[in-house]
Amino acid sequence: MNLHHQILIVGGGNAGLSAASQLLHEDPSLNIAIIEPSEKHYYQPAWTLVGAGEFDIRDTERPESDYIPRDAKWIKDAVASFQPDQNQLTCVSGAVYQYDVLLVVPGIQLDWQKIKGFKETLGKNNVASNYSFDIAPYTWELIRNFKGGIAVFTNPVTPVKCGGAPHKIMYLACDYWRKKGILDQCEVHYISGAGAIFAVKEFAKTLEDVVKKNKIHTHFLHNVTEIDGPNQTIYYESKDEGGNPLKQSMKFDLCHAVPPQSAPDFVKQSPLADPAQPLGWIEVNKFTFQHTRFPNVFACGDVSNAPTSKTERLATQAGAGGATYSGPYQTHSKYGPIRRLYGLPYSNGVRKTHAG
Repeated sequence: MNLHHQILIVGGGNAGLSAASQLLHEDPSLNIAIIEPSEKHYYQPAWTLVGAGEFDIRDTERPESDYIPRDAKWIKDAVASFQPDQNQLTCVSGAVYQYDVLLVVPGIQLDWQKIKGFKETLGKNNVASNYSFDIAPYTWELIRNFKGGIAVFTNPVTPVKCGGAPHKIMYLACDYWRKKGILDQCEVHYISGAGAIFAVKEFAKTLEDVVKKNKIHTHFLHNVTEIDGPNQTIYYESKDEGGNPLKQSMKFDLCHAVPPQSAPDFVKQSPLADPAQPLGWIEVNKFTFQHTRFPNVFACGDVSNAPTSKTERLATQAGAGGATYSGPYQTHSKYGPIRRLYGLPYSNGVRKTHAG
């Protein structure tokens, strides 16, 4: 068994698959391996549409093997720890793999347990979440059968994959209830850890109009702490001017909740994590996706600390090298192909654009 690879990719999601495909397109002779434990590949952006009754959940699942590049090796295992000083990592199976270049793109971790009672009541007691393959169809069941009452939609204080998803399903639900003629009987609440409906002001203005049109009650800078499914009560808190917690609760007839999210534990507890980031994102140069302390390590997609939204589109673009920069690269470097892919350094230290 070959336990050494020129380029080792951790994660077989959109970012990892795109990176492997682009690298092999540039140089088919590269020895690339992808570590990915899942037998299935999911098109998660469609789960919002599943929850809105516009998409079949079965169409979002495919065999992972369908997307592994032909010339890449698939290692069906999970990473347990990283030893970047030794250019190696250890898998759950105990196997140790060495690399010349490491690309870490395992995605994001859903921390259901950080909201008390959430995991236990998920999929029953009128509590749903489109962030689960198994539960997204239940969201549509609840929306379709809703007769009116209090509908609560939540967004956590942490970054989430697809930052618009927590409120997109709310707008789709309101639209369905309007067409059904019952929106006036629905009291809709949005409890969000964010400070506004959207971070980009130009988009926020439009969404504020949508919120107003649907008479949605917004609760910003609030953190959901517990969901009591049997009693259909959600608990959340904000802070007063002195930083003291203000605890509140609300009864609901329908609840679509989103779990807090963070870097996977095996990343969070590794030397790759940014020590200044309690959620464990990997420390990278935001222009190059190159690790700031380990020069032959790269990370992109949801797991990096780059100041971008955590979305499928950005993960795919980053994994494919993006479209912003390109140019000559140092072919003598052992990680030249990755550097070229990411539009990295140039012998004269000056970054060039496509037009350059």
